[in-house]
Amino acid sequence: MFIHLRSKIFVLIACIFVFVVCFFSSILLGYTNTSFSGLIHSFTDFNGSNEQLIIQNVRIPRAIIASVVGASLAIAGLFMQVLTKNPLASPSVLGINAGASMLIVLTTTFFHIQSPAATIWLSFLGATLSAILVFGLSSIGKDGATPLKITLAGVSIAAMFSSITQGLLVTNEVALDKVLFWLAGSVQGRSLDSLEMVLPYILIAWGISLVIGGKINTFMLGDDLSRALGQNTVLLKVTLVILVIILAGGAVSIAGPIGLVGIIVPQIVRMFVKNDYRWMIPLCGIFGAILLLLADVGARYLLMPEETPVGIMTAVIGAPFFIYLARKGGTVK
Repeated sequence: MFIHLRSKIFVLIACIFVFVVCFFSSILLGYTNTSFSGLIHSFTDFNGSNEQLIIQNVRIPRAIIASVVGASLAIAGLFMQVLTKNPLASPSVLGINAGASMLIVLTTTFFHIQSPAATIWLSFLGATLSAILVFGLSSIGKDGATPLKITLAGVSIAAMFSSITQGLLVTNEVALDKVLFWLAGSVQGRSLDSLEMVLPYILIAWGISLVIGGKINTFMLGDDLSRALGQNTVLLKVTLVILVIILAGGAVSIAGPIGLVGIIVPQIVRMFVKNDYRWMIPLCGIFGAILLLLADVGARYLLMPEETPVGIMTAVIGAPFFIYLARKGGTVK
């Protein structure tokens, strides 16, 4: 395991290099052949060719969105593991996916809302509503929002919203046709306009996340000890919940519910920097972007010429890893 500062810096630089390679691979690889020279010429000598149009209008937005969504889900997953003290926790514990999916299906069924902008904000609102309900329920009682209470409340709310969603889909085939691809989770066909709606909030959340790494290190020593050291643990928990809502809710609103990224990435990062959250947070962001970029590229080739939703690809990648974690007691050995 790498534990020294020099090693951590080396890992960070290596991850940034791998991210850059994956980012350009996402732009260049797929059913339509593109080249690096074509990428350069699309900016320096644009001629409106099919290759250049695909690069500018499809591949680059897709790579950017995959990077932002992957980074946000990974950091949100790390924070959920901090809040619940459960290494197998993910944003779905707060019902993020379930709340977003439920509100989208609900409004599609009864109000026939189809606008992409409306879909973005409704899914964000549904994710927020679910998280508020979970945190509110788990805060009831003298002990406040303990990890166990957050987990139980999250599982209950997620199960309730999932049941409502399934019931609506069973009774409304039109709604099923409209939201099925979104429910699978995908960055295909997403535009930068969708990202721009929530990007300012995500960027602010990223900035705050990078600042509070040291506070999380103290918090993980235990509530009693961290309070004795002068830390406001309640404020930190609330901050983490808000960050999860913004990061995971924003990611889900753009790409739909993409699972397992928030579980896989923090476990991989722990192999390199142990539990130093000052380093884990930025590395989770970079690793999350790398994972989703690779999953998206793989999704293009799995059933070519048809494309597989990236949410299915992350499930294919993540399921064996999740089983391995469960057998190892929740941590990578």
